[in-house]
Amino acid sequence: MDTNKILKSLNAKAAALGFSAIGIAPADAAPAAGARLKAWIAEGCHGDMLWMAEKADRRESPRALWGEVQSVIMLGMSYAPALDPLRHTDHPEIGVISVYAQGQDYHDTIKARLKTLARWLLEAAGEGEVKVFVDTAPVMEKPLAAAAGIGWQGKHTNLVSREHGSWLFLGAIYTTLALTPDAPHVDRCGSCDACQRACPTAAFTGPYSLDARRCISYLTIELKGPIPHEFRRAIGNRIYGCDDCLAVCPWNRFAKASAEAAFQPRTELTAPRLAELAALDDAGFRQVFAGSPVKRVGRDRFVRNVAIALGNSGSAGAAPVLQRLTEDASELVREAARWGLSALAEDLERVRGERSSDDRREQVEHRDKEQGRGSEAQPQAERTV
Repeated sequence: MDTNKILKSLNAKAAALGFSAIGIAPADAAPAAGARLKAWIAEGCHGDMLWMAEKADRRESPRALWGEVQSVIMLGMSYAPALDPLRHTDHPEIGVISVYAQGQDYHDTIKARLKTLARWLLEAAGEGEVKVFVDTAPVMEKPLAAAAGIGWQGKHTNLVSREHGSWLFLGAIYTTLALTPDAPHVDRCGSCDACQRACPTAAFTGPYSLDARRCISYLTIELKGPIPHEFRRAIGNRIYGCDDCLAVCPWNRFAKASAEAAFQPRTELTAPRLAELAALDDAGFRQVFAGSPVKRVGRDRFVRNVAIALGNSGSAGAAPVLQRLTEDASELVREAARWGLSALAEDLERVRGERSSDDRREQVEHRDKEQGRGSEAQPQAERTV
């Protein structure tokens, strides 16, 4: 087997399949990742993601999952957005869906192409075995991608690429072939802490450390029960995931918008109106989000998120929408709607109070101005006498 020739062709084949980055790590790469994972779980930072704890031993290293693996081929596919992910921050009537979920489900797209690349590799090598993974298996994708030289794990705990910023979907091919590994990527975050400061719920316990229980992505996607009240205001109009820490990363300025057709945002998901989403029943939800990652949370969890966003909207028009949701079949939705009505009433009352205060201030200023004019006129009259 001519390893150098195969690697050169492998890179070309991966690019032809739409992968933006590729690197190879040995099976024993990222040895410290497993210990960090177990410490994170021991602190309870995984929240309700019980599978993280249940499969921690298998996730610890590639060989813990498959004893025969020799090399790990890590691949990245860009989903860099053409538009600013934070552009709807000041439009509370619009629901914000994370960039990665506005197109087709990346699992399907990437896994199919990984299988194609893996089959090609076996044919080219004439030997070996392979297994492919995309996100759903106990694989430490980010540490392995860093070990393979694709990028580095930034202070927001996600992978950062010099070419693609924070916008890479990751996939892995495990193989029994002994391939020449690439050099690990060095950390280039430096003194920057933009991602840490950007988090609305202060989910970072420090650089490179995230408490998922405080993260909006976890709260709006993974959490099955009611969202804790302490985070509801900070969620704002985010109804599925959060891109704030990713969007502010300075390395994104080098990222070009993804040309991958599967990841282009669907028009109805780029600026959806909360009032319309709140009206979705189960059938309507399934129709709107067919083929989208959003479908995995189900209608009730999604409308729970919408109800909280409506409560944060400050719009009087949201009140009748929330009132209807208080009679929803799901208690999860009803509870969020009741909170939404209370939060909305509180905001509207504050606005009315501020307007009344402004009106009184204007009246006083007008009266003082008129009185001032009168006092100025009197001396002039006295001089003419």
